[in-house]
Amino acid sequence: MAVGVHGATSESGVEILNPTDKVNMDVERSRVFFPSPKIIAAQPDSHLQTGQILYQTGQYSAAANVWKEAASEFESQGDKLHQGLILSYLALAYQQLGQFPEAEATINQALTLIKNKTSPSSQFIIAQIFNNQGQLQFNQAKYTTALETWKKAEKLYRELGDSTGEIGTQINQARALQALGFYLRARTMLEQVEASLSRQADSHLKLVGLLNLGNVLRVAGDFATSQNILEQGLVVAQQLQSDGDIQVAWLSLGNLAEAQQLPQIALDYYQKVAAQNSPVQLQAQIHQLKLLVQLNRLQEAQNLVSLIQTQLANLPPSQTTIYAQIELADSLVKLNSQDFTKAAQLLAMAQKQAKQLGNIRAESYALGRLGQVYLQTKQWDEAKQLTEKALRLTEAIHAEEIAYQWQWQMGKLLFKTGDINSAIASYTEAVNTLQSLRQDLVAINPDVQFSFQEQVEPVYRELVDLLLQPIPGKAEEVSQANLKQARTTIESLQLAELANFFREACLDTQSEAIDRIDPTAAVIYPIILPDSLRDSSNSRLEVILSLPDQSLKHYSTNLSQAQVDEAINRMRQSFRRTSFAEERLSIAQEIYSWLVQPAAEDLNRQSIKTLVFVLDGSLRNLPMAALHDGKQYLIEQYRIAIAPSLQLLTTEPWARRQSKALLGGLSEGKPNFSPLPGVKQEVKDIDATVSATVLLDQQFTTQALETRVKTQPYSIVHLATHGQFSSKPEDTFILTWDGRLDVQQLNILLTNRELSNSPPLELLVLSACQTAKGDTRAALGLAGVAVRSGARSTLATLWTVNDESTATFMKQFYKELFTPNITKAEAVRRAQLHLLKQPESSHPYFWASFILVGNWL
Repeated sequence: MAVGVHGATSESGVEILNPTDKVNMDVERSRVFFPSPKIIAAQPDSHLQTGQILYQTGQYSAAANVWKEAASEFESQGDKLHQGLILSYLALAYQQLGQFPEAEATINQALTLIKNKTSPSSQFIIAQIFNNQGQLQFNQAKYTTALETWKKAEKLYRELGDSTGEIGTQINQARALQALGFYLRARTMLEQVEASLSRQADSHLKLVGLLNLGNVLRVAGDFATSQNILEQGLVVAQQLQSDGDIQVAWLSLGNLAEAQQLPQIALDYYQKVAAQNSPVQLQAQIHQLKLLVQLNRLQEAQNLVSLIQTQLANLPPSQTTIYAQIELADSLVKLNSQDFTKAAQLLAMAQKQAKQLGNIRAESYALGRLGQVYLQTKQWDEAKQLTEKALRLTEAIHAEEIAYQWQWQMGKLLFKTGDINSAIASYTEAVNTLQSLRQDLVAINPDVQFSFQEQVEPVYRELVDLLLQPIPGKAEEVSQANLKQARTTIESLQLAELANFFREACLDTQSEAIDRIDPTAAVIYPIILPDSLRDSSNSRLEVILSLPDQSLKHYSTNLSQAQVDEAINRMRQSFRRTSFAEERLSIAQEIYSWLVQPAAEDLNRQSIKTLVFVLDGSLRNLPMAALHDGKQYLIEQYRIAIAPSLQLLTTEPWARRQSKALLGGLSEGKPNFSPLPGVKQEVKDIDATVSATVLLDQQFTTQALETRVKTQPYSIVHLATHGQFSSKPEDTFILTWDGRLDVQQLNILLTNRELSNSPPLELLVLSACQTAKGDTRAALGLAGVAVRSGARSTLATLWTVNDESTATFMKQFYKELFTPNITKAEAVRRAQLHLLKQPESSHPYFWASFILVGNWL
């Protein structure tokens, strides 16, 4: 994990929220909007500002000492207001030092001192105390309480006409709303901030607000708006001729480009900043070095290392220099995997400086990373001692967002030393910590959001790997307890992926046994386990099989990640219209032999009718219906359904006779999108089967769709239009007459109903969409749409199919759907078989693309 470096403080005393880096959450939690210049001007001395500077540079012990002295002076003068203000900052320092009882007592003392103070001059100070109290509450994960406290602060700032404080508390409220999962409300709050800033003349206050807002939007994943806001901030900085702020704006734009996976653009920005003599030069160089290493531009990276080392030698200890040393050590190891000495020296120095400054979080990171170096050099005892120390520090300050990393690292160490049971226990602790943090991580921590595949996903997979190790002395046997935990863990990973996809964690889950949902269904969990624990290759594809009223079973195939990916690519290629049967069937049979063949006897013995696949990774991009056993396709034997996770299923019956449908379609071409002439026939055929409202072409606008969904009780929404599924939410969309609806907008539109007794959205159909080319995780977007649309079931296409055969499929599907005692999965199966049995559409290209996600009943 790459540890970030701390941000900068603007000239007005308001900190730029995360302007410099993909920062770890501990730094993010320490962000504080310091008071308006009006308050500072009222101070009889500089203690407050001195403490602020020390706090912002991570020198928490020194800041606490300065503020304690200042509080005593104000107390001796009888100045309760300023004593209360100082104490509110002292409480923040105590919290950073892990002294939670002292923090709580100190903030309560501050609130007591300001009680019943009503003069106008006192309201500025009271507002700032509330702001600091909200920060304390936010850091303790008391998001609802923090939100209410920040609302009180905002009200006071507004009444006082203090735009700085008002904007700062609004941004803080947006952070709390994101942490609570209220994406729409957070977005509305940020739009309010944007509107307030746009009305202001160019000023340093406007500049600070724009940079804050742009960085918050980046963390929230709204890259397009973030780009616009940050560019506005850059223009204002240039108009004000403020060189330091220009460099901060460049740095923020570089971080945005890095988040968008545009490394060369990010490098260009970082190089511009690094070429200047500015307070953020070191941060830019650290980011630049990381990217150069990632891009394998090793000579440039080596040259930059010397510059960074020179800079560090001339700087006093601070949070910035501590994290820079940690980052530099990480890059040195990647540059020369055989020379760990310099990296260890840097980390030891960073740990020493962090301890001197009283920065427990930074000390934990330095110790943990040093333990990681010793792990790599196979010095197990030293690595274990350092990791234990790092973990104890996180416990002292309740920093679970750091703790999971050291729990994970301890699990690796225990595995390396042969203590498998203890390794499983440590990994389980790490996963449990991640589960408790899921909402926190996706709402606050950009480093986890954009490094999910490196920093979160492996924890789950490595635990599953350990759990599926055979019982000693029994070559193929795995205990039932381990199989159950492995299944739960892989389902939890699916949920974590979806939460990360949406950058918010508000998925309602429930757990129900498969035989209670459908006694004729079996669930198949394929799990791709790349070798990340061992020194030798041991990659494999594991499958867990869940049968009604039976113990769990599992089987595995030794395959490398490259072999799995190559097979998936071959099968995807085989669906082109010009492929030959030999090409199609050979790869379809190979993947069948991995996923289904070992379970075939059990499936027959149990008279299984439906196969539910909880697919992993790039396997989601394949239609399971097209697997082949050498005699027939899987769809000819079973109904097929896909479940992102069984924990997300709803199982209530559907009253089909009362169903009403909303049909939207786009038959005419749009720029970059070809016409879909078959859509008119498709909509006409469906309209003849079910009571429907039709929006076609010019009528199919975003506003018309929103109005109908809000005000009329539809249980089916069928959208026949171009669309795309991607692993990026901003690239997952459907096309309307007047533009695009991305996955977040579609979610809001479909779930924002005004009717109190509106029936649930039973079925969402997306009939002309496709997974993004070249995106191995594109079907994650389809799963995301299925889960967040509010629909119990989603029928969609993995690729755009000939629109005449699509119309034929849909006509048959709806005919079957409204046949008594026919499940959705059976209706899909019969419609696919209808095409399969016709010579002109027997190729899988025509029928395999359609997949049912969610409830199959």
